Amino acid sequence: MAKAKKEETNSKPRPRISFLKALFILLGADIVLLFAPGLGILNSVFYIGEVISWSALVIGVVLLVAGFRGLFGKR
Repeated sequence: MAKAKKEETNSKPRPRISFLKALFILLGADIVLLFAPGLGILNSVFYIGEVISWSALVIGVVLLVAGFRGLFGKR
Protein backbone atom coordinates (compact mmCIF):
# COMPACT_ATOMS: atom_id res chain seq x y z
CA MET A 1 0.00 0.00 0.00
CA ALA A 2 1.41 3.40 -0.99
CA LYS A 3 1.95 6.06 1.62
CA ALA A 4 -0.02 9.27 1.37
CA LYS A 5 1.98 12.36 0.50
CA LYS A 6 2.37 15.00 3.17
CA GLU A 7 0.55 18.24 2.62
CA GLU A 8 2.88 20.82 1.19
CA THR A 9 2.58 24.40 2.26
CA ASN A 10 1.83 26.90 -0.44
CA SER A 11 4.99 28.87 -1.14
CA LYS A 12 3.09 31.83 -2.57
CA PRO A 13 1.41 34.14 -0.08
CA ARG A 14 -2.22 34.96 -0.70
CA PRO A 15 -2.75 38.35 -2.32
CA ARG A 16 -4.37 40.85 0.01
CA ILE A 17 -7.17 42.95 -1.38
CA SER A 18 -7.47 46.44 -0.01
CA PHE A 19 -10.97 47.18 1.27
CA LEU A 20 -10.73 50.89 0.39
CA LYS A 21 -9.65 50.13 -3.18
CA ALA A 22 -12.50 47.64 -3.61
CA LEU A 23 -14.88 50.31 -2.31
CA PHE A 24 -13.49 52.78 -4.88
CA ILE A 25 -14.18 50.27 -7.64
CA LEU A 26 -17.75 49.67 -6.52
CA LEU A 27 -18.47 53.37 -6.08
CA GLY A 28 -16.94 54.26 -9.45
CA ALA A 29 -18.90 51.53 -11.24
CA ASP A 30 -22.16 52.67 -9.62
CA ILE A 31 -21.57 56.29 -10.61
CA VAL A 32 -20.78 55.32 -14.20
CA LEU A 33 -23.87 53.10 -14.45
CA LEU A 34 -26.16 55.72 -12.98
CA PHE A 35 -24.94 58.87 -14.71
CA ALA A 36 -23.55 57.80 -18.11
CA PRO A 37 -24.83 60.33 -20.67
CA GLY A 38 -27.60 58.81 -22.76
CA LEU A 39 -27.19 55.32 -21.29
CA GLY A 40 -27.28 55.76 -17.54
CA ILE A 41 -30.11 54.48 -15.40
CA LEU A 42 -30.92 57.88 -13.92
CA ASN A 43 -30.74 59.54 -17.35
CA SER A 44 -33.39 57.21 -18.67
CA VAL A 45 -35.81 58.09 -15.85
CA PHE A 46 -35.03 61.75 -15.09
CA TYR A 47 -33.59 64.62 -17.05
CA ILE A 48 -30.08 65.24 -15.82
CA GLY A 49 -28.04 67.93 -17.48
CA GLU A 50 -25.08 67.19 -19.71
CA VAL A 51 -22.63 68.94 -17.39
CA ILE A 52 -23.62 66.79 -14.42
CA SER A 53 -23.64 63.60 -16.50
CA TRP A 54 -20.19 64.11 -18.02
CA SER A 55 -18.60 65.29 -14.78
CA ALA A 56 -20.05 62.30 -12.89
CA LEU A 57 -18.80 60.00 -15.63
CA VAL A 58 -15.29 61.41 -15.33
CA ILE A 59 -15.37 61.10 -11.53
CA GLY A 60 -16.57 57.49 -11.83
CA VAL A 61 -13.80 56.57 -14.26
CA VAL A 62 -11.19 58.23 -12.02
CA LEU A 63 -12.46 56.21 -9.06
CA LEU A 64 -12.29 53.01 -11.11
CA VAL A 65 -8.72 53.71 -12.19
CA ALA A 66 -7.68 54.61 -8.64
CA GLY A 67 -9.25 51.43 -7.33
CA PHE A 68 -7.69 49.10 -9.88
CA ARG A 69 -4.22 50.63 -9.55
CA GLY A 70 -3.62 49.42 -6.03
CA LEU A 71 -6.19 46.68 -5.58
CA PHE A 72 -3.81 43.82 -4.88
CA GLY A 73 -1.26 44.38 -2.17
CA LYS A 74 1.89 42.36 -1.72
CA ARG A 75 1.96 40.76 1.67
